[in-house]
Amino acid sequence: MDTVRTDKSTTKDLFENIDNDSAIEIKGSVFTLPVLKIKSTQLAQIELALKQHLSKSLSFFRNAPIVIDLESTKQLQPGLDFEQLNTLLRGQQLVPVAVQKGSLEQHLAAESAGLAILTGQLSKSVKSDISPTKSADDTALAMDESPQEQPNVSAQSGSPVTAPQDTGSVPTKIISQPIRSGQRIYARGCDLIVLAAVNAGAEIMADGNIHIYAPLRGRALAGVTGGENNRIFCHSFEAELVAIAGSYRVFEDTVPSGVFKKPVQIYLRGEQLDIVPIQ
Repeated sequence: MDTVRTDKSTTKDLFENIDNDSAIEIKGSVFTLPVLKIKSTQLAQIELALKQHLSKSLSFFRNAPIVIDLESTKQLQPGLDFEQLNTLLRGQQLVPVAVQKGSLEQHLAAESAGLAILTGQLSKSVKSDISPTKSADDTALAMDESPQEQPNVSAQSGSPVTAPQDTGSVPTKIISQPIRSGQRIYARGCDLIVLAAVNAGAEIMADGNIHIYAPLRGRALAGVTGGENNRIFCHSFEAELVAIAGSYRVFEDTVPSGVFKKPVQIYLRGEQLDIVPIQ
């Protein structure tokens, strides 16, 4: 593997000379990206499985950026045509942005098709179907939703980058104001307590548990770095999406009547996401 040399003084000068009037600003952030696990190289099979998976949640995933997981296809023949796969996914109103866990040959082909290569993943993914009912084409693909926190993007395959460990104690994050549509709140390394409504179109995330003492009408994702024992507690359940450790459920049209506008707790039982009324 080639070694890329970096002129440390030049890089330092570059960032030190960027002032507030510059044309760009580079910042780290946290995003929730769906991960599409490809389990077949047959494009017709992938397309059929996608249509079945997305039939009940198309508007939720419309124009969503996705990461393609290639781990299950490394040894399959024929290989994937990434140009055609890109066209197929965009035809289903998905926007592929990167691949991960493929072979070197796959990564090079994906790069030629304009996709980024994720060589480091900081969060754990748990399998989660879009629809509560599994289709006959689950062997073709699965979709996860896992937060990608400042992923290491490289043009070549390489060793994963290990995230620095924070050994400090982080207090619980408390939000007392309503969370408006379009806002995103992330409680890094701790629990999140919300004392006001989480409105439709808003998103809250926590590495730990989430407690909402008001209506939840947007999205809530607990245990985003892989905490399968974390839970979500909610005073009035009206959510668009809930997730724990990457396993999620979407409520695009309506929440089931048995839990709608009721106090609930949400937790993982195996790979099943349970939503249970609190008596």
